[in-house]
Amino acid sequence: MMDSLLLILMLIAVLGVGSQWVAWKFRLPAIVVMSIAGLLAGPVFGLMNPEEAFGDLYRPFISIAVAIILFEGSLNLNFKEVKGLGKPVFRIVTWGAFLAWILGSLTAHYVAGLSWAVAFVIGGIFIVTGPTVILPLLRQSKLKPTPAKILKWEGIVVDPFGALIAVFAFEFILFLLADGRDATALLFFLLASLFAVVLGVVFGKITGWMFESGHIPEFLKSPAVFALVIACFIIADEVKHETGLLAVTAMGMTLANLGISSIRDMRHFKENISMLLISTVFILLTSSLTIDTLMDVFQPAIIGYVLLMLFVVRPLSIFLSTIKSGLSLQEKTLVGWIAPRGIVALTVASYFATILADEGFEGASLVTPLTFALVFSTVVVHGFSIGWLAKKLNLSAEGKPGVLIVGSNRFTNSLAKTMKELGIPAVVVDSSWDRLNGARKAGIQHNHCEILSEQTEYTMDFTPYDYLLTATEYDSYNALVCSTFLPEFGRKNVFRLPKQNHSGDHLVDIDHTIGGREVFTPTEGIEELKYKLKSGYVLRKTSLTDRYLYQDYLKDRDKETVLLFVLKQSKQIEFFAEDFETTATAGDTIVSLTPPSKEFHKIKEKLEEKRNEKS
Repeated sequence: MMDSLLLILMLIAVLGVGSQWVAWKFRLPAIVVMSIAGLLAGPVFGLMNPEEAFGDLYRPFISIAVAIILFEGSLNLNFKEVKGLGKPVFRIVTWGAFLAWILGSLTAHYVAGLSWAVAFVIGGIFIVTGPTVILPLLRQSKLKPTPAKILKWEGIVVDPFGALIAVFAFEFILFLLADGRDATALLFFLLASLFAVVLGVVFGKITGWMFESGHIPEFLKSPAVFALVIACFIIADEVKHETGLLAVTAMGMTLANLGISSIRDMRHFKENISMLLISTVFILLTSSLTIDTLMDVFQPAIIGYVLLMLFVVRPLSIFLSTIKSGLSLQEKTLVGWIAPRGIVALTVASYFATILADEGFEGASLVTPLTFALVFSTVVVHGFSIGWLAKKLNLSAEGKPGVLIVGSNRFTNSLAKTMKELGIPAVVVDSSWDRLNGARKAGIQHNHCEILSEQTEYTMDFTPYDYLLTATEYDSYNALVCSTFLPEFGRKNVFRLPKQNHSGDHLVDIDHTIGGREVFTPTEGIEELKYKLKSGYVLRKTSLTDRYLYQDYLKDRDKETVLLFVLKQSKQIEFFAEDFETTATAGDTIVSLTPPSKEFHKIKEKLEEKRNEKS
């Protein structure tokens, strides 16, 4: 086992980020890969035991990490997002959570054999799903908006409530069982929970006011939020343990609904920190388990408990709580199946395992193996099944990767129409109804909005689109849109047309490292492409075969042809970009802007001659 704390920190970081990369590369659930990596490094091969190495810093570090992760998730909880979904979301995070607590507690007592006290504490902990497991799954699975929003809201809102219910159950049980104990502790718990909510709202409003009034410079905004989140969490948690999670959730939701202009930048920073912390904490927790804990997982009582939680408790609580809520049977089925437990369940359960054991409650020794069994089982089963089940229930937005095109004009409308013919989801976005008139007449999917407006992310579903192409007449606007959406789409999937020397904004010095990748070179931008179409150029689709290869196509094509993109057999799209060598193989389709044939030119010349004669 490693003795150096620095070596352990290095290994945790490498395993965490490496697991995320492996999951991305091979399209695997990231939380599954991280869990396996942690188990291999810890109890299996004995390379490290972070709980021993970190000592007294172990639990505080994990608590603060969970608080930051939960805050980052709650920054996405804008009430405008759940417009029309208020009833099912409210029912699931209230009645659904309550039913899950009661049913889970009964299962823990009668099946796992835990005492009533331990069963009700553990039942409260296991109602949580959480952003650490739900958000990575949603990114991976590409669900349709309704189930995706419901699962996201449930995961983030119920997370702190699970910890609070566990604390409440514990305090209530001590009140009932201990002699000479009055209701003061219960009253204090309720007041502390209310204080945590108020504290979070106040911190959120103060943060928003300082940002909007200019009291914090731009370069200090992210560090300031980071410090304020930690302060909010610790103040509430010092008053009463586990109420800090409620405080940071309230803080994040307050900021999300204030309409702060810099919320997008804040969100991106927190996403990066949150991704690193999720990777780190999962490795920390799984590598700190022991072989004895892993062996306890295979007890029949624990296996039976996990199966009932998966196939009975979760589906039943969702179906009962969403009666007459407006959700379809398919949506209820998917939401009722997906409930992976994550970091909050592990951390809170490990805290209560010690407390319950110290109080002498029967079954306390089973809390840790029971928690790990449920967490690992749900992470694996739900991680691998969410995509498959969503497709079976027709709730998946998967398909050919789509293209979001900014700017409506003759060229973009023709490009979107060609993509539509190839079965590629494409939408043309513009802030002008007049410019969108052409798209409307061509029967192309279009959206009237300002793409840079914060409201757009609530009125438009970005899920089907993997690529962004900006094609307006203004170079600076194209670059700004690309730079804004780099975090959402990724640097490789954001494109803009070549700069125009005669552009209306006269901006010719856009750095090549910002503003997306240039495509369709060596054209001179949108004006030239529009002119070519007006002159008789057409968008042509050419299918490659074993007899007609890419090299043959390049030989045969006209020198004036503008290569646009390749639709691969794998359904992926490769744009012809200046910094990327695009290739095509048999089965691929090349789309190009091709000059008119010689016959077309002859007909055009005759028509011009006739017009001249008449004039």
